[in-house]
Amino acid sequence: MMINGDDPTEKRARTRNARPSVMRTGPGANGNSTSALIYQTLRRDIISLHRKPGDPIAEKELAATFGVSRTPIREALLRLAAEHLVEIAPQSGTFVARIPLAALPEAIVIRRALEELAVKSAAGNASRSQIAMLEANLERQREAVASDDRDAFHDADEDFHATIAVAAGYPGIWAIVQQVKLQVDRYRHLTLPQPGRMARLVDEHAAIIQAIRDRDAVRAVASLDVHLDGLVDGLDEFPSQNPGYFYGDVKAIQRKTEP
Repeated sequence: MMINGDDPTEKRARTRNARPSVMRTGPGANGNSTSALIYQTLRRDIISLHRKPGDPIAEKELAATFGVSRTPIREALLRLAAEHLVEIAPQSGTFVARIPLAALPEAIVIRRALEELAVKSAAGNASRSQIAMLEANLERQREAVASDDRDAFHDADEDFHATIAVAAGYPGIWAIVQQVKLQVDRYRHLTLPQPGRMARLVDEHAAIIQAIRDRDAVRAVASLDVHLDGLVDGLDEFPSQNPGYFYGDVKAIQRKTEP
């Protein structure tokens, strides 16, 4: 399944209701310097697949777009290279990095361990207002599904899990998860256009909320595990359909991600 090309210049303003006050990594996490702004913009475009694996990144074009010299452009690209989001080849140029399949299993294991702790704690500690925030967030997700806005859905999804971490009393958990799941997020964006995919994720989130509302920690963890198991859906399909987007041994990754 090839994903449709999205126009990165068409960004709709979105109302962000009930956003938790948590530390973020990536876009918005650094100061207001020009280099940070360029880094944040490119990072978001790469993770959302508005800039696809293998796409060239021209320093001259970026300098013209942002109205700056190449120095802040290069600083931003070096930061992205350190995160394995771009590849800088001195004789060839700079390109959006392909998604390393080998990075997915470890990121999923780390995320599962941290979020199981968070959702278990949230089931015991979430206040009524925090549960209301989760329910309001679920409506944002449904609106994004109705309008087929994958970027809005991803943003709401991020805030949903961040809110659980806050309700658990461990807001830093989500900041750590964000640091390790960059490549998983790129893969997730590739799967979102699947028919019914986003609607199914909303249902999974609803089950997590219900368990937290019922103060049922065991069911909350089980519902989360069902949700996270879906992260590896399509690993036997998408890399072969989009070979230019990935590198690594698909079969080896499948073995590592089996329960």
